[in-house]
Amino acid sequence: MFEFELLKKDGNARLGKIYTAHGEIETPVFMPVGTQGTVKAVTKEQLLSTKPQIILGNTYHLYLRPGIEVLEYFGGLHRFMNWGKPILTDSGGFQVFSLSREKKKEGKHKAEVILTEEGVKFKSHLDGSWHFFTPELVIHIQEIIGSDIMMPLDVCPPYPVSHTTAKDAVDKTIRWLERSKKAKKNEWQALFGIIQGSVYSDLRRESAIKTVDLDMDGYSIGGLSVGEPAELMYEMTEIVIPFIPEDKPRYLMGVGTPENIIESVERGVDMFDCVMPTRNARNGTLFTTYGRLNIKAAKHRFSDEPVDSECDCYTCKNFSRGYVRHLFNAEEITGMILATIHNLRFYTRLMEEIRKSIKESKFLEFKKEFLDKYTGLK
Repeated sequence: MFEFELLKKDGNARLGKIYTAHGEIETPVFMPVGTQGTVKAVTKEQLLSTKPQIILGNTYHLYLRPGIEVLEYFGGLHRFMNWGKPILTDSGGFQVFSLSREKKKEGKHKAEVILTEEGVKFKSHLDGSWHFFTPELVIHIQEIIGSDIMMPLDVCPPYPVSHTTAKDAVDKTIRWLERSKKAKKNEWQALFGIIQGSVYSDLRRESAIKTVDLDMDGYSIGGLSVGEPAELMYEMTEIVIPFIPEDKPRYLMGVGTPENIIESVERGVDMFDCVMPTRNARNGTLFTTYGRLNIKAAKHRFSDEPVDSECDCYTCKNFSRGYVRHLFNAEEITGMILATIHNLRFYTRLMEEIRKSIKESKFLEFKKEFLDKYTGLK
């Protein structure tokens, strides 16, 4: 049920199509993050109005809440949240490590992670209870979730990290991927491999070669967008891409800004996800054709302009900057909703324009035009 078709290339930028049990996905694609079975601050209908093709859920969070018993009772996440389009689920490996570090710094629950060859023991960031993830269990959970694309349990080290620690993460991630592939039962669900290696060129190459040797349905580039400079992220992406077969989708995890996306598409990446559009929206930062806009700024008080004159979203077609600013300053929930609708549509519209430019062999022209506008706020 899962297939990827490469339709056209413009330089290294790729136009493609992914076929899943819950529908087709045109690539390059941005996936809104619906960590806990919902994209924050929007209803399903509002989300659909922004024209997403696929959303992302998180195994760690869904395992803790509502729990696999609930998801199994309701027949999986698609039915539970009444979502008919494709879903990709992250394995939760990143959250196991990152949330533990955050909570430990805050002194909450004395969060810890114990990494073994068998798996990873961790404390819930919610109540401090102990849990144990193995590669096999994470696949089992995602089969209950019923996601169209699954990610294997991996070891995602922080940045910066020593070469020795990064090497250990690469080796364990490969061994866990072998176990994950053996544990997978449902043929219709795709399983991607995750390429690690931090910012070490030799480890990225090694991880890419060994991951591709396992012949996965697609390949994710993990362990980036974790604090390293953007240029290092691009460099690591450039190192990895040549090792990934052209007939498989390429997913750069956790990326990112509009600039990051365009630069990465130019390097041959097909899939992206990030909390940035929704998180920034809730904080009053909106993405526009002419750059980021702080909607809470006083200068928008009397503005009857839409958030973005070139946007076709519900917010821009119906409300002024002055009104959206008022909602934020009055701490009305509607302000967050309208901002989220706009930011999500900005991202999906950006991907539509990228795909169009590749189809017309004008990607580099589009990139220059977009960045020229985006770097100067109107």
